[in-house]
Amino acid sequence: MSENPRARKLADRIKEIVAGLLDTRIKDPRLGFVTVTDVRVTGDLQQASVFYTVLGSDEDRVGTAAALESAKGMIRSEVGKQTGIRLTPTVEFHLDSVPETAAHLDAALHEAQRRDAELAALREGKAFAGDADPYRSDEDED
Repeated sequence: MSENPRARKLADRIKEIVAGLLDTRIKDPRLGFVTVTDVRVTGDLQQASVFYTVLGSDEDRVGTAAALESAKGMIRSEVGKQTGIRLTPTVEFHLDSVPETAAHLDAALHEAQRRDAELAALREGKAFAGDADPYRSDEDED
């Protein structure tokens, strides 16, 4: 995603349009509980990548991907009508992997917290193997 303000504004508008269409106009039974998470538009405004998540199983994700692929033409024409730009960008749908990544990071954080608790339990009642302050200070040299 470039830092083009026009592309960012168009991406926000496309996100609203696609979310509205998924909510009201597309009646495909394969379409699951979809959330549009992000839209990225290229700097030349020719391609729009729509990122979405689906609540449910892998079967629901596959059905939703097929439903979105079949409705891609209608979505693109509606984006063209509602944005009013000269060249309507092509629309591509990508399953967003943010929930899976967040779950993986959450599990890693819980594991680190568990290991920290184990180390804290091992340190209980232990003393350091040398001086409490092993570093030289200015007071020592005087």
